[in-house]
Amino acid sequence: MDRCAWAGSAPEYVAYHDEEWGVPLHGDDALFERLSLEAFQSGLSWITILRKRENFRAAFDDFHLATVAAYDGDDVRRLLADAGIVRNRAKIDAAISNARAALELRLGLDELLWSFAPRQPRPPPATLADVPATSAASTAMAKELKRLGFRFVGPTTAYALMQATGMVDDHVATCWRADGISPGDPDRTSSWSAGETAG
Repeated sequence: MDRCAWAGSAPEYVAYHDEEWGVPLHGDDALFERLSLEAFQSGLSWITILRKRENFRAAFDDFHLATVAAYDGDDVRRLLADAGIVRNRAKIDAAISNARAALELRLGLDELLWSFAPRQPRPPPATLADVPATSAASTAMAKELKRLGFRFVGPTTAYALMQATGMVDDHVATCWRADGISPGDPDRTSSWSAGETAG
């Protein structure tokens, strides 16, 4: 079975590639988890995050937005002492801050993030060399997230999030998953517009 070349280097990658990567994902908590994990991955290998994902879920209360947003100094100290996750103070603080920012969105994190998904299908990339690291949409997403108070989400992290959650489909043309998922979410009408927050 032909897969994207990156998927064959570890069993965790095979399962992630075949079952999750590029599959449309919705739900504020679910997208907050992916956003947080992509931020924690910055500067590290994604396999490191995959192998620690269950530890992250346990440490961050399954990434329940309201719970993480209520974390205090004791929680930060608990997380910094947890060897099962990435113990980076700036990234931990960003996850908590991002949860609080997400709760301020009147239309929710799901609506905001998916508003940047391309609406038109595109041909699958021919090779990994044709898969971009950023896009105009991910740059716009990162800019808007920053404006709304989110941290540790640059254009590259935003594009990785878009790939992981099916907003774009970057399975290469020879991969068995190519064209299996339509990019974007064309039947979803976004009512998001810049500046729409709970306040």
